[in-house]
Amino acid sequence: MSVAFTLCLKGGVPAFTRPEIVNIFKDVLTSAVAKKACIIPVYCFMPDHQHLIITGTCSDSDIWNALVSYKQRTGYWMTTNKAGISWQKDFYDHVIKKHEDIATQVRYILDNPVRKGLVSSWQEYPFKGSIGCNMEDVLGAMI
Repeated sequence: MSVAFTLCLKGGVPAFTRPEIVNIFKDVLTSAVAKKACIIPVYCFMPDHQHLIITGTCSDSDIWNALVSYKQRTGYWMTTNKAGISWQKDFYDHVIKKHEDIATQVRYILDNPVRKGLVSSWQEYPFKGSIGCNMEDVLGAMI
């Protein structure tokens, strides 16, 4: 199973604009999904929100708890390191059904910085990638 998530920062504060912060969050995300037998085919940190798809890799995978753990750990990090920045309480989620094309979801996430006018091509955007799998493999499967 795969689930697409959008997590927003409270008040639209642009916290994900520097590699140092994005790398901290990416490391926490990597740990959270590995512990719950999940991978991330695609993620994208926008300045004030984050898009990602979490995919379970086996019957013991726990997508929900992977995301909750990530939000809790990064929320604590923001509280102790970046006063005034926090996650919104809720998030948007969409279970990607078997009949849906996951490639459409991947393209939506990768094109987000283009739609927002941050770059002219998604390839130029620095705060995107995959965890536990290879982005080129994910993209290759879309062709």
